[in-house]
Amino acid sequence: MPAWLTVVGIGDDGFAGLGRPARRALLTASVVYGGERHLAMLPARLAARRAAWPRPFDLAPLLAERSGAVCVLASGDPMLFGVGATLARQLPADELRVLPAPSSLSLAAARLGWPLQEVATVSLVGRPLPTLTAHLHDGARVFVLSADGRTPAALAGLLNARGFGATRMTVLEHLGGELERRIDGRADQWSGGEVAALNLIALECHATAGAPRLPLTCGLPEDAFRHDGQLTKRDVRAITLARLAPTPGELLWDVGAGSGSIGIEWMRAHPACRAIAIEAHAERQRFIEHNRDALGVPGLQLVAGRAPDALHGLPVPDAVFIGGGVTVPGVLDACWASLRDGGRLVANAVTLQGEAALAAWRERYGGTLTRIALADAQALGSFDTWRQALPITILEVTKGANTTNGTNTANSIDAIAAASPDQP
Repeated sequence: MPAWLTVVGIGDDGFAGLGRPARRALLTASVVYGGERHLAMLPARLAARRAAWPRPFDLAPLLAERSGAVCVLASGDPMLFGVGATLARQLPADELRVLPAPSSLSLAAARLGWPLQEVATVSLVGRPLPTLTAHLHDGARVFVLSADGRTPAALAGLLNARGFGATRMTVLEHLGGELERRIDGRADQWSGGEVAALNLIALECHATAGAPRLPLTCGLPEDAFRHDGQLTKRDVRAITLARLAPTPGELLWDVGAGSGSIGIEWMRAHPACRAIAIEAHAERQRFIEHNRDALGVPGLQLVAGRAPDALHGLPVPDAVFIGGGVTVPGVLDACWASLRDGGRLVANAVTLQGEAALAAWRERYGGTLTRIALADAQALGSFDTWRQALPITILEVTKGANTTNGTNTANSIDAIAAASPDQP
């Protein structure tokens, strides 16, 4: 059976720029869905009914058209941050046919002579501006899909604030169309005027003197975070994240998040990584909100509350980090009960009581205990000496690996929370 739905990628050159298969699909369709701008590009001779996307966006009217021949119009390559990708998650592959046009990224790379595989891509369509921050590295090239005509000016402001005012910005309007235009300038000299709503921004990133250096590896410096001292220190954080082992698409619970450093670095490991930070302290919640934007992961979810009560109703995690609260009754049990089979739990302790709780947990469920002792060279009069930091004990355990039969049938969070006294 032929696919009932055809997604046609259309450029700024409109119907005239479409290939024969795309034109045939539109000419034989009973209904064409798309944005108002795209529908206006269709010639009057098309017999198909035109249906603009509902606001707020909803696929239900389209999916109800399964009995007919239906087309969807989308910008450029529909599978690149487009409705084609959304539909592919809803429909079997044999019900969907996609006819892409050159994407705005392909056209921009051709105009600038940039090898497309060497350029990072960030979409700010429906996403907060700080999403870009994680991609700011000296010498990097980035394509930014704008939300509207105000995006370039807002982006220039962000670049200046982050120490990247020397970055070269190229705004490309109406790529591939008769109104195509190019605007060049530096972020710290950007005029601030509004440009065409349909635009793409190309960045050649250049850091100014003193700009913070945020490497791709885990273990950011302490001064990259706003905190009150409740922070997993840099070396311990790197070791902890290595044990948590983030992979694309996985979800982390950062329990007792403090400044949110573990959850933030988990999400910086890959754009598809997700994290939930659980923190009861009001001032530290503000730290997390600041840090997630400053370090380019505004999608980190903050839950205001104290474990184990605050864990109820959260999506099942692939990994859990407990940086504080291992001695709070019910926290370890609740996290373990919620963790998926094959998921990882990593908990750190600095007190004797916390260390004893982790040792007792290991006796029940297995895993490994590691003790880390670090020292920094500091002045002692006219000499230097080693100043020992408090040792850290790390528990690492994988659910379902070397664990008892009761591991996967722990009590529910509700029962654990109900049995746990309130903690200060």
